[in-house]
Amino acid sequence: MAKKFIIKGGKTLKGTVNISGYKNSAGAILAASLLSEKTSIIDNLPICSDVSNMIKILEQMGAKIKYLNPNKVEINPANIDPSKISTETFEKMRVSVLLIGPLLARFKKFKVPHPGGDKIGLRPIIAHLEALKNFGVKVKEENDFYSFEAPKEMRGKNIILKEFSVTATENIMMLASRVKGKTRIEIAACEPQVQDLGNYLKKMGLNIKGIGTHTIEIVGKSKLQGTTFKICPDPLEAGTFLLAFALTGGEGEIKNVNPEHLSFFLEKMRDMGINMEVKKNKIFVKKSDVLKATKIQILPYPGFPTDLQPQTSILLTQTKGKSLVHDPLYESRFNHLAELRKMGADIEITDPHRALIFGKTKLIGKKISAPDIRSGAALILAGLIAKGYTQIENVYQIDRGYEKFDEKLRKLGADIQRV
Repeated sequence: MAKKFIIKGGKTLKGTVNISGYKNSAGAILAASLLSEKTSIIDNLPICSDVSNMIKILEQMGAKIKYLNPNKVEINPANIDPSKISTETFEKMRVSVLLIGPLLARFKKFKVPHPGGDKIGLRPIIAHLEALKNFGVKVKEENDFYSFEAPKEMRGKNIILKEFSVTATENIMMLASRVKGKTRIEIAACEPQVQDLGNYLKKMGLNIKGIGTHTIEIVGKSKLQGTTFKICPDPLEAGTFLLAFALTGGEGEIKNVNPEHLSFFLEKMRDMGINMEVKKNKIFVKKSDVLKATKIQILPYPGFPTDLQPQTSILLTQTKGKSLVHDPLYESRFNHLAELRKMGADIEITDPHRALIFGKTKLIGKKISAPDIRSGAALILAGLIAKGYTQIENVYQIDRGYEKFDEKLRKLGADIQRV
């Protein structure tokens, strides 16, 4: 695996980029395939390490996996055994937490290691555990493992989540799909990946209402059918490329995108002066004149996504005036700002959730490191506009969430090499 990226800044990006399937959606759909004993076909999977590790876990448990093409798999999960999960693979990513719901629905009793993933602050799974306890599930934590035991017969419940947690919403949706009676989930997250999961469960034969809202109702079934499903395009990759075009003063077409998943983000980009034309499934980014400073307030969907905040911070270094970024979701979401300062950015972190960014500043290429997926993508964007060469270490973080990111950038004219 490549150790680093070397980027020579100053190239203008031009051309067309095709957006891959959504990594966050793929994790949930792959987990949900275990809810049926029948075969499912999942299409538009992105080729990134978090997705391949999730497929690896399914294989380790005994699911039969057949690749129909590099982005399309057939999964037969009839004979799986959760005791065969590899601790090493499970701990590599946060998305492995999504196996808890479907495994509880099928096995009643099992244990899993602690999930891993991005180091962007404390990410306890308390919201998941408390919701599971409402179904009568017993949870024990010992020696870095969670042990789960469900009652013989679980019944539908009224669940009020403690926060708009995407993965807790998804876990409860998956468990509720095979629990007797009706489950109502309030304070449900409604991000695109939650909507995708809801639509997949519907195709498996489930009666589910409220997809895309903060209240979801599910009538459980004892058996679900296998199905064929295509994963939605990745809104975070689309947003990252939009910023790449705007930052480099380029023009380009972003294809295979659902702009509805980015409506608030796109509105904010327009406010900042980015010139674009939005069609049904594509976005044309045009040359922008003056970029304006602004305030970015991170909110749960459909608000401004936390996963596009680091990349947007790069744009703010190139706007005239003072910008404020407020991200209350994770306390280490500003990991990339220390690296940006090394490159000459004028940034003041006022508390773990707020930062002031002053522009316009010239960035200088430096040796920096990717702390997590989105910060890594942000630092690549910084390298594209920095003077001289930028060296980014730890690129496995970026490969966890983006399919062929450097390849796509090279096709648009970026000078970026894997070393």
